[in-house]
Formats: sequence, structure tokens, C-alpha cells
Amino acid sequence: MMETLESQLAAYIAHRLPEAREVTVTALARISGGASRETYRFRLSYLNAEETRVEEPLILRRDPPSSLIDTQRRIEFAAYRAFEGSAVPVPRMLWLEEDEAHLGHPFFIAQEIAGFEASPMVILAPPYAAHHAAFAERKWTILGEIAKADPDQLDLMGAFEPVAADESWKRELAYWEGVIDEDELAPQPIIRAAIRWLKANPPPPAQKISLVHGDYRTGNFLYDAQGGIHGILDWEMAHLGDPLEDLAWSFNPIWRWAKDERVGGLATREAAVAIWERASGLKADPVALRWWEIFNCVKGQGIWVSSAKAWADGENRDPILIYSAWLMGNAQDRAALHLMGRL
Repeated sequence: MMETLESQLAAYIAHRLPEAREVTVTALARISGGASRETYRFRLSYLNAEETRVEEPLILRRDPPSSLIDTQRRIEFAAYRAFEGSAVPVPRMLWLEEDEAHLGHPFFIAQEIAGFEASPMVILAPPYAAHHAAFAERKWTILGEIAKADPDQLDLMGAFEPVAADESWKRELAYWEGVIDEDELAPQPIIRAAIRWLKANPPPPAQKISLVHGDYRTGNFLYDAQGGIHGILDWEMAHLGDPLEDLAWSFNPIWRWAKDERVGGLATREAAVAIWERASGLKADPVALRWWEIFNCVKGQGIWVSSAKAWADGENRDPILIYSAWLMGNAQDRAALHLMGRL
């Protein structure tokens, strides 16, 4: 009889907890919304060495057959681990498994931070809408904490590729230009113009090299109804680089969910910059920040063209792939034109 994912998970966890008995996995459910990992929540139950029944809500993050973004689960796991117990709230990591024999694909298991919202749409409505100023303060304060953290002290240098302060922009631009070269199904004239502009107007060197979250936006954190943020999620694009990359990504016009000028649907750009500067101790140089904002239009379009390619090739038929490509592609082009003063 074919094993279910629940039974495979239970067998794996029993292997990792050799003193546990009667290990069961129940209430397994796919969480929609990501395309570079399959995410499930489930309930673990077992008897420990003291014969006490333990029950925990856990999260499984498993590589899909084809990913919207080419990432490594070891890097994401290391990023989460780096901030456990810090001013940056993250779920606690339990096990990383890169052997495909257990669940068919590499994966990791973490504790679930339960009872909070993540939707970028729900945060716009009552009772959350009354607390946007508090959300903004927390959101960009946490990002400032990420920016000011020392990668050496976070013990990240073994897991992440190092980069010099004057090379980070070149590496990121070359990577995302390469993604577009490989995956575009149709010409991208606006984004190609943005790439030419970026190469002709390089930014100053990074003030410092930080851990860059890579997808820091409204929709990737867990929040409550009083303005609190309790978990920063989705670190699969984490890397070492210029912390202004994260700040600029949080300002991407495609994340203006409220359809107004508030970045991330929460605050004015000026207010967000002030919060981030205060928390990070760094300066958001306007010239450098604009470069990274235009760069993030290239990065964003790289993600959307990759999602379309994966769908068209039949590698992954998750509806979020084609929906993302259809919904975001034009919006990302318009954002690039606006930032370059052409719209």
C-alpha cells in the first residue's frame, strides 16, 4: 500500500526522536501562497520518555517538483536559525533533511507560530486597519534589526556566499538578468531598458554587508489585531548583500496593496525610511535606494517570467505560478517605468 505523507512524516520524526513512542501526524493541510516551497501545517503527537503525551503544531517546508525561484533549503534553514531568540521574530527550526528518500524531496520542519494572520489583504480591513502605524513601526524596525546584524556573529559565513561591498550590486544584477535570459517566453523591452540603466548608473558600495532577507514585504510576516508582528517568514531568497536591497524591495509599487501611496499598504515611504534608519543605524542614501528600487523591478520580473516558464513547460502546475505571472508582470513593468521617470 502506498504510504501517505502523514505516515512518511510520522516515520521520519520517529527516526529523529528515538525515545518517542506512538508517533502520529494528523491534520496535515497545505498552506496556499508560496511557489518555491510546498508548505504544510500538521499536528504531531507522541509519548515522550516520561510517558507524557506531547502535542505540537508544526510546519513542513518541502521542495516542490519545480520551483518559482531556484533556492536552497539549507540557506533558508540557516537564516531562520541565525535569528532564533533575537529581536527578529522567527519560528524555531527543528530538522533539516536533504536526503530525498524520506519525503521525495528535501525539506525542513519547524514549530508553527499559531494564531496569527499573514494575508496582505486582511491587514487592510478592520480590526487591523486601525493599527497600520504600529505595524509599520514594527515592520521596518525588524528590517533595521536584520540590516544591522553582523553576519559573522550570526555564524552565517559558512552557509552563505561572501560578497564585497562594491560587488553586491553586480552579483545580484547579473543573477537576475541571467534568470530573465533563460526563462523569458516573450521579449521584455521595459526590463531590458531598466537593466541598461542600472549598468550605466551603478550605486555606491554597500555601507555594510548584511544578511538580506530577499522577500521582505507585507504578506511575509505574521501579525495580530493590535499592531504586533510575531514571525518573519519566507527566507528562501536570503543572501549576503547590501541591506538597501531589502528596504527597496519593501517599497516595490506592486506591494502597495491599499492602491495608494503607502508602501506595503502601511505607511508613507518617508516614514518607513525614518523607522529603518533609526533601527539600523544606517543611512538610506537616496541615490543608492533608487538604484535598488529599479533593480527590484528587474528581480521581480525575473520571478514572474520564471513562474510563467515553469507553468508553460509543465514542470509545475500549481495555479499560483501562472496567476503570479499574469497578475504581476504588467504591474512590474509599470513600476519600472515610473521609477525611471518614463510613466
